[in-house]
Amino acid sequence: MTFESVSYFAQTWGLAYLAILFIGMLIYALRPGAKKKFEDAALIPFKED
Repeated sequence: MTFESVSYFAQTWGLAYLAILFIGMLIYALRPGAKKKFEDAALIPFKED
């Protein structure tokens, strides 16, 4: 394996991997069931102990 072949593989499949990961995170964050969880997490700094 040469550097060029490894670099080509990392550039093509690395981009595909990161794109799939990004889409997965969007789906996770924007699903309807997550709204309450993220709203509660957003209010943590304002809660007094």
